[in-house]
Amino acid sequence: MSRKFVLAAAQMGPIAADEPRNSAVTRMIEMMREAKSRGARLVVFPELALTTFFPRWYREEPEWRDRWFETEMPSPETRPLFEMAAELGLGFHLGYAELTPEGRHFNTAILVDETGRIAGKYRKIHLPGHSEHEPWRPFQHLEKRYFEKGDLGFPVFDAFDGRIGMCICNDRRWPETWRMLGLGGAELVVLGYNTPLHYPPAPEHDHLQYFHNELSVQAGAYQNGLWAAAVAKAGREEDCDLIGGSVIVAPTGEIVAKAATVEDEVVTALVDLDRCTEIRANVFNFSLHRQPKDYAAIAK
Repeated sequence: MSRKFVLAAAQMGPIAADEPRNSAVTRMIEMMREAKSRGARLVVFPELALTTFFPRWYREEPEWRDRWFETEMPSPETRPLFEMAAELGLGFHLGYAELTPEGRHFNTAILVDETGRIAGKYRKIHLPGHSEHEPWRPFQHLEKRYFEKGDLGFPVFDAFDGRIGMCICNDRRWPETWRMLGLGGAELVVLGYNTPLHYPPAPEHDHLQYFHNELSVQAGAYQNGLWAAAVAKAGREEDCDLIGGSVIVAPTGEIVAKAATVEDEVVTALVDLDRCTEIRANVFNFSLHRQPKDYAAIAK
């Protein structure tokens, strides 16, 4: 059985603070239709795809914080995405802020299959930024204030005739993320990001933001013999420039598709999950070459 299918990366341009969720959903549905017209089976949307990147602001009021979070999925505002998935026979990956019935807050992503059923959920583990107000910054990065560390580990799900893993934004920079997903048998990792072009604590690295994005994804894909799709929310959003550069990467580490703008844009590539064996049966054959007894320091 062939395990080839068209994968779509649906980069999104900026979302204003006052843009309602149904506006973002309408934009995503348009990109779903475009992806389907290109033969896509799965479309990947960014991190926090329903709202502006609210952790850039410091606020103390719980009601202000909670307005950005989803208390159910699908919700009345997002249900059209699920209905469109079922109508088109097109799966999707969606990042959003999750408020649980117990009052817990997570940066979350879900994987939805071609029938509109949620096939998997991931909660972001590597939260970047800081937790208290730092007024010297031109904008804040308060993920550690508004989110808890994810509590689901790095699960891998059976979907799309393969093994699919997820991570979110800063997770992609950590090799442990990719190795955990690789050890779980992931053949495709999908992720979204909201990455500023300017990094206030180390502005000397600003010119490397696109390079580091690609480096992280290409290394993770190659060293674990898997496909990867990393998808941006991009452009100038509330006086903060976010990088684009959404990419689809092959198990060889090669970029096979890349966004050219910082706006709503769909890029596609034909992925063949059986190509994972090119790497896994050779250079990175885990059972043959890994030496976990010598890696103890990683877990200390």
